[in-house]
Amino acid sequence: MRHVTLAMLATFAVLAAALGAPGAQSPQKVVFALNWFAVGDHAAYWVALEKGYYRARGLEVELQNSKGSGDSIAKVDTGRADIGLADAAVVIPRIAQGARVKIVGAVFDNTPLNMWMWKSSAIATPKDLEGKTLAAPPGDAQRQLFPAFAKLHGIDASKVTWVTIEPAAKFVTLAEKRVDVVADYLTGLPFYEKALGRENVASMPWHKHGFDTYSMSVIASEKTLNERPRVLRDFVAASYTGWRDVMGDPRAALEIFKRRVPEIDLALIEPNLRLGLELMKTDRYAKHGIGWMDRAKMCATVELINTYMPDMPRRVGCDEVFTNEFLTRIEPPRR
Repeated sequence: MRHVTLAMLATFAVLAAALGAPGAQSPQKVVFALNWFAVGDHAAYWVALEKGYYRARGLEVELQNSKGSGDSIAKVDTGRADIGLADAAVVIPRIAQGARVKIVGAVFDNTPLNMWMWKSSAIATPKDLEGKTLAAPPGDAQRQLFPAFAKLHGIDASKVTWVTIEPAAKFVTLAEKRVDVVADYLTGLPFYEKALGRENVASMPWHKHGFDTYSMSVIASEKTLNERPRVLRDFVAASYTGWRDVMGDPRAALEIFKRRVPEIDLALIEPNLRLGLELMKTDRYAKHGIGWMDRAKMCATVELINTYMPDMPRRVGCDEVFTNEFLTRIEPPRR
């Protein structure tokens, strides 16, 4: 009789877990703030949702759009989101200003920071930006970091006029020549080629002008770091597993992305996604796993911001900014 009772109890426990009975552990809710509206840079998170990578780790993840890195950092810092995406070089001055966030994994190992303009504008060097009108949302990474970029190149920032626009208005704003320059990642190339015509597009990649920093990164709030370390580790592992799948089969990932976000235009998102993947195909990721951060490069990023970002309330220490502690090694597909 004792053996029958134990078997019955074991069966009841399995059913309770499956049916979500009171004894079952409820999923951990996680709000994840993207840095923008859904583009190829975000495909991996929809893949992780579709394939159940978050669910398998007991996570119920909600993806939220934002209006640039400044916006997503604010959401994480104020508790409106638990984890977010933001440009590392924007995170650093925010930490100096008191934001209680930390980078827990990189996305792009090489930086996509850039500016777009018409080829006919004859803007070829950073100094050529003087006297020009530039556009971006207030929280945009390039707009946030422009004071440092300007100081690095001796640009008189008072001779540059910024216009505030919504993220989705970037392409049409430049196409209609309402401004001279639009600040946006290199991965946006297909959107600008469609809006301006392929032969008319010119760019100014910041990494070619001495601004080679860590960029798109996963950030977490101090509360998440301290109170939910397992949740954070599981979220990061599931997300980078999604990136592994995207890198291994971009077409399959795009099919999932389209099912999840029907409004995306695959003719634009596919090249957008592939440009992002090129920024991730590095020896560092092959050796250490997707998302791993090199301390020397991160410290150089911090030093650049400390040196060239005006009005920093204090110098930021490298170890304040990032940690690899929450990374599970997820190897990229073999090339």
